[in-house]
Amino acid sequence: MQSLKQPATWRCGRFLFDLGQRQANRERPLVMGILNATPDSFSDGGRFHAKDDAVRQAESMIAAGVDLIDIGGESTKPGAIPVSLQEELDRVLPIIEALKDCGVALSIDTYKAETMRQALLAGVDCVNDIWALRQGGAEQVVLDPTLARNCGIVLMHMQCDPITMQLNPNYVNVVSEVKAFLMERTTSLIEQGVAAERIAIDPGFGFGKSLEHNLRMLQEFSKFTQNGHPVLAGISRKSMLGKITGREVGDRLIPSVAAAVLAAERGASIVRVHDVPETIDALALWAAAQTA
Repeated sequence: MQSLKQPATWRCGRFLFDLGQRQANRERPLVMGILNATPDSFSDGGRFHAKDDAVRQAESMIAAGVDLIDIGGESTKPGAIPVSLQEELDRVLPIIEALKDCGVALSIDTYKAETMRQALLAGVDCVNDIWALRQGGAEQVVLDPTLARNCGIVLMHMQCDPITMQLNPNYVNVVSEVKAFLMERTTSLIEQGVAAERIAIDPGFGFGKSLEHNLRMLQEFSKFTQNGHPVLAGISRKSMLGKITGREVGDRLIPSVAAAVLAAERGASIVRVHDVPETIDALALWAAAQTA
């Protein structure tokens, strides 16, 4: 296995996660719970579209020990149709307002600059962007020292766009190409003045990748840690798990948890998951085995 180059800290708005200490103590990765405020989510069928349902789900995650909650108001499943800015804001801002003092870090899952801006004003700690801040105005939001308040940033790799990304994904070497893209994006932001400790990276499982590409990235996941930034693994309930197991999306709990453990074993600093209690339990066992 490749040697792991783990960052010491990740600055995430009001929170400073000591990743170096977690690694030294053989603790589990950070767990980011997914909160989809969308009626067309691929994974939970819009179960948490209503504000009260979303808040109850967030409270359940907090009780289970989640570290971050990632709030999204627009589906990015393959073939998803974009929603308007106002519709996205109407979905996420009431939830952010209700959770801003919940005691765990909040993340906004969006590529729209105005949604980022308003979410940060409302109290989120992290911007999680599938476009890696390549849409108009997005970089300016996280570069604004007053607005961004040292927010965390998650830069994800995606080939093409959500509508077309799965039509014919093609790479010569998926790991090298994804790693190079993420290095270019992190370097660009740092050169513009973003503190390196604010940036995490996400290779983007399922975003413009075939099953073979996804498996190769999981097999060689430790290579992404060599960039010196926290690496997020988002594999929960993805179609790659369905192709391997034959399970429908609602029946992918076990492979999702297994994927999180495999990513942790290969150096993931953050795992983004739907099934928070089960993932935390599995990672607790994994962590305990590291110190046995």
